[in-house]
Amino acid sequence: MTISSEQDIDGLQEIGRIVALTIAEMKRCVQAGMTTKELDEIGEQVLRSNGAVSAPKKVFNFPGHTCISLNRNIAHGIPGSTVIQAGDLINVDVCAEKDGYIADAGHSFQIPPYTHAITQLCQHTHNTMMNVISALKHGVRINEIGRIMQAEAARGGYKVIQNLCSHGVGRAIHESPEILPVYNKHDKRMLKEGMVITIEPFLSTGADYVVEQSDGWTLRLPDDSLAAQHEHTIIITKDKPIIVTVA
Repeated sequence: MTISSEQDIDGLQEIGRIVALTIAEMKRCVQAGMTTKELDEIGEQVLRSNGAVSAPKKVFNFPGHTCISLNRNIAHGIPGSTVIQAGDLINVDVCAEKDGYIADAGHSFQIPPYTHAITQLCQHTHNTMMNVISALKHGVRINEIGRIMQAEAARGGYKVIQNLCSHGVGRAIHESPEILPVYNKHDKRMLKEGMVITIEPFLSTGADYVVEQSDGWTLRLPDDSLAAQHEHTIIITKDKPIIVTVA
């Protein structure tokens, strides 16, 4: 969507705050031995208590309120009976709606005990996201997003997952523009003031693509590598973007 009023900004910041709170509470409560469904129920409780609902569940009947992905499963994981283990790499992705506004955010982290390789992967992915966001404003080419993601991934010794994209958001879960995580010199599109988009790098220690599983949702790496994702929803301005998915 494109912002047309202060009401739009307020609405997006409200749902963004709720999404951020949900992720923070899920991260605070998660522990080895609980199931992904139990963790999802914590997220659902935060959403409901703040007057929000899961957008994927409402729109697509996704079988959960949040996406919880473990280890080689890196996106769209369905909450269920899987028991979270010590040392797991976990991704929590929350996309929620309130009053017609939608925000989307994700966070990868490790369940203790921590290992240097996974901690570094998660931190570098977060830094990549923030470096991209800091470079964006009205008039910047959209392909700059992919250029920075690729460069930052290579600098850390990682690869970008090429078949997962950043995208427009705000009134629907996925809106235009679709934003590739790799540089395309032929892409002449420009960021415009008021655009609402996600920035979500997926960085991998090996594979550069994911494969959809038989459940129709879960996206998994095809090898033994690991990947991390971090995601914010932002509003493009003439200066620094407004990050809405913060508590």
